[in-house]
Amino acid sequence: MRARSIVPGRQRWDIGAILRQPRVAEVLEAELRASPGVVEVRANPVTGRLLIHHDTVLNGEEVGQRVREATRQVMAFRRSARLTAYPARERVRRHHDVAENFDLRLSQTHEGQLAEIGSGGTIEIANGERKLNRYIAAAAVSMGMAIVGFLYPPLFPLTIASAVYAGMRIFKNGYKALVHERKLRLDMVGSLYLACAFIGGFYLPASFGLFAYYLSEKLVLITQDRSRQSLINIFGEQSRMVWQRVDDVEVEVPLQSVQAGDTLVIQAGQVVPVDGVITEGAATVDQHMLTGESQPAEKEKGDTVFASTLVTAGRIFVRVEKTGQETTAGHIGAILNKTASYQASMVSKSEQLADKWAPPTLALALAALPVAGYEYMVAVLGSTIGLNIKLTGPIALHNFLNVAADHGILVKDGRSLELMKDVDTVVFDKTGTLTLDEPHIVRIHTCTNLGADRVLMYAATAEHRQTHPIARAILAESAERGLSVPPVDHVRYEMGYGLRVWVESQLIRVGSEHYMSLEDIALPAGIQELVPAVHGQGHSLVMVAVNDRLVGAIELEPTLRPEVKAVVGELRRRSLDIWIISGDRVGPTRKIADELGITRYFANTLPQEKATLVRYLQSEGRSVCFVGDGINDAIPMKKASVSVSLRGASTVATDAAQIILMGQGLLQLPLVFQLADEFDKNMRAGSRVAVGQGFIIIAGAMLSVVGIVAGKLLWGVGLATGLGIAYLPLRRHRIKDDKDPQ
Repeated sequence: MRARSIVPGRQRWDIGAILRQPRVAEVLEAELRASPGVVEVRANPVTGRLLIHHDTVLNGEEVGQRVREATRQVMAFRRSARLTAYPARERVRRHHDVAENFDLRLSQTHEGQLAEIGSGGTIEIANGERKLNRYIAAAAVSMGMAIVGFLYPPLFPLTIASAVYAGMRIFKNGYKALVHERKLRLDMVGSLYLACAFIGGFYLPASFGLFAYYLSEKLVLITQDRSRQSLINIFGEQSRMVWQRVDDVEVEVPLQSVQAGDTLVIQAGQVVPVDGVITEGAATVDQHMLTGESQPAEKEKGDTVFASTLVTAGRIFVRVEKTGQETTAGHIGAILNKTASYQASMVSKSEQLADKWAPPTLALALAALPVAGYEYMVAVLGSTIGLNIKLTGPIALHNFLNVAADHGILVKDGRSLELMKDVDTVVFDKTGTLTLDEPHIVRIHTCTNLGADRVLMYAATAEHRQTHPIARAILAESAERGLSVPPVDHVRYEMGYGLRVWVESQLIRVGSEHYMSLEDIALPAGIQELVPAVHGQGHSLVMVAVNDRLVGAIELEPTLRPEVKAVVGELRRRSLDIWIISGDRVGPTRKIADELGITRYFANTLPQEKATLVRYLQSEGRSVCFVGDGINDAIPMKKASVSVSLRGASTVATDAAQIILMGQGLLQLPLVFQLADEFDKNMRAGSRVAVGQGFIIIAGAMLSVVGIVAGKLLWGVGLATGLGIAYLPLRRHRIKDDKDPQ
């Protein structure tokens, strides 16, 4: 916990992970707002930071003391009120639950913070940036003293002192590269340039070079800060609340407080947060995040349920067996964490290119000494061809990350932009990636004289207050057909497999074939023959019975994402090979592939087999981009050259992915490839400018035409041109967005 920035009337504090704990941000804001002199407080659980606006009469230390005291009080309050019991019939969810405020927090984090930086707000200053600011000031003073010392020689010693101090960082880096790393790097060439320039009395051009260099590094930091603020990993572990049964009372508790042996209450529409065994009730569970199968599984007492699966119907009591890192998802996450390399992903190609130019520059400088003289040798050393690439490359990279974020693309691994341009094969997971969670009705099978609309009306009547995907599909079809839902006399869940309702003195039952068996309702021969064929296609059936007789069955199939055909078409125009890998059966996988015109697919694949298939494609010399959303996609994502996931996918999938499409769809995927191409062209253009201006300086020096002053001016022009190229994507895409806001 520390102050990040302090200006009159405003302070920023880095509070840390405690802000992500339930209700801490809310209560801390209330505590500080009640403090005299405090005008406004905003706590951001995502960044762990606190912004305080206060009267200018308050000094910084007094405000800091209030922040520390309020934080201690909030944490003490939370410990004393960790559990609050709610009777089962009066359960009310907190309005400020972290998950419910996801979109608002994302908006505040991305738009608010970027707007503040872009509008000239105070940028948070770290220790490294403070040192850089001092070097910028020293270089500016050195330039001024060089001019004054030339006009007034007695001040010449101050000119030397300020110049040496300004170049101290370069000297240290050069010494480290030569003595400790034993490598001839760009820092060594820079150190030689400064030393030779000072010995020759060229203080003004040397100081100008230092000032431009440090100022460009400052620009890199500002660009990185903007990128960091817009690319905060919002998919990390967040506080969640669950309902636990304690002495026949349902209590809302933090998930992290749940222990093995506790009993959780999970109902339709909720994600199972732990691995456990059902002790009471029954439910239909969507397990496609784990298995890849689109067909939901029916679970009852004694069955096992797994973390990250979705209860689509019913209500169950689950005895916790594994939590946190012990869950199935946690085990996969632990494996991924051991091989993760996100922190090293920003090692840029530009820095490697910069160091490669150090030996040739030194050799040419030594050659210039006998040919043109001392001043021209120094001019060659000052050309530092790779320096501009080292400065402009990271700026270009972060600007492209910002452009991507502005278009709803979260690029977590900077290397993916470089790798994406080499991708020639795109592999899609089927269920949840190419399809939506909500299915749609393809046909209604009737087995009495009742019409299809009447069967659908009965099903919609039973499901009209439900929120799970199948209920939404039934209600949407009913609304599209203009059917009216009659009043319901009584609604009752039956062991999670179906619903029982009374309508106009008739008993309506809606549910699975297993539910009908439990209710002793026989399935007609035609429906019995239909069941295996429908399931073989990856479709599901919802049975509808009136009184004690089955009147029909509603067939649903997975819904293809509306944008998928256009996305696949755009990828084809890029001459990319497209594959589908699915844990589902051959029938539904082939049907999706045929609809999209994709001829290559794998079906019935287990999670570990998906990674093997990715390696198989790579063994053929392919560069693979894997697009998935489930826990079972995490391992092949790590094997692929580039991995893409969707917002709303499993946490493990988004943790493994290098790129996340934040629009809850695939619409931005072609733009990722476009940005990768633009990034490659931008880097090439920046490299050509940097190398070109360096060759001009070197050639001019060899011909005794370009001295140290002219050389440094040419270097400055090249740097400015390189920076203009690095910022080109921001200007280009903003102009494009202004012309076409859609």
